[in-house]
Amino acid sequence: MPRILITGTAGFIGFHLANRLAAEGDEVVGLDVINDYYGPAIKYDRLAQAGITREAVSYGAMAASTRFPNYRFIQLGLEDKAGLEALFAREQFDIVVNLAAQAGVRYSLVNPQAYVDSNIIGFVNLLECCRRFGISHIAYASSSSVYGLNEKMPLSTRHNVDHPVSLYAASKKSNELMAHTYSHLFGIPSTGLRFFTVYGPWGRPDMALFLFTQAILRGEPIKVFNYGNMVRDFTYIDDIIEGVVRVIRRPPAGNPGWSGLAPDPASSPAPYRIFNIGNQHPVKLTDFIAAIEEELGRPAIRELLPIQPGDVPATSADVSSLVEELGYKPETPVREGIRKFVEWYREYYKA
Repeated sequence: MPRILITGTAGFIGFHLANRLAAEGDEVVGLDVINDYYGPAIKYDRLAQAGITREAVSYGAMAASTRFPNYRFIQLGLEDKAGLEALFAREQFDIVVNLAAQAGVRYSLVNPQAYVDSNIIGFVNLLECCRRFGISHIAYASSSSVYGLNEKMPLSTRHNVDHPVSLYAASKKSNELMAHTYSHLFGIPSTGLRFFTVYGPWGRPDMALFLFTQAILRGEPIKVFNYGNMVRDFTYIDDIIEGVVRVIRRPPAGNPGWSGLAPDPASSPAPYRIFNIGNQHPVKLTDFIAAIEEELGRPAIRELLPIQPGDVPATSADVSSLVEELGYKPETPVREGIRKFVEWYREYYKA
């Protein structure tokens, strides 16, 4: 089985992916710096679910899972170039999945340096290790945020994405550009994955579903931006993971039909590819809140606010290339996904 490095495995998506691949028998090493962007308690609890005890976690040291004999974890930052190089030299990975990043659109307005350090410098360090140690495929998280000012819906990987509206989005676009450069110069197969508003059990506490559920259960107001007129292509975590698994099993080849006279942004003569992973059924924020209220059996107290800087009013994913090339499209209905999240939330917080 391939030896796979997954970065960000104390995070939401990385946690789910590491468990899925370890359960399928892959040799997995998880990596995460465990920063304090949001409370680290849930990060350690995610690791504990994967059999990595908090006591076993120490910076730069490898911890073995008590749940999966083929899963190990190391606390390490992507900015730690020497530590990263030592890890690659020791482990001889076949595949890298980069899900580590400084997340959050709004936080990038107040702490831009965190995004430069993790999402740009850290990603370059990772690409350099892929080059030096002969990685056969790197897949990495991009974001629907890269579409920025685009208004033509659904958002397609063949659209231009040169107008981001947050540093977070700009850092993700830079990842796509850097990955293409390494694919072109060094022949490293790379696949960028533009995730659309991921939600589900073990989700991030700074995301809307988590914040809304918490506030409604406490009888506190929820902040409803753009006066509830936001539209999002909410995508359930299991659908995201299925898409990622299919992608990493199939490294891209160059597109023989690619032309510099009419360039396709989603492919290249190099082994490079970009995919959207979204639910294709965008939901208005007011309807999303109504579904949470119904599941909780309680009304929300709404605080209506204008749209925030860095946010976009709507997202909707065109996943036609995902269907054509990988035979897959996300299908979990939002109400089903909310029900599963609320079940997890009530159990986790005994709410």
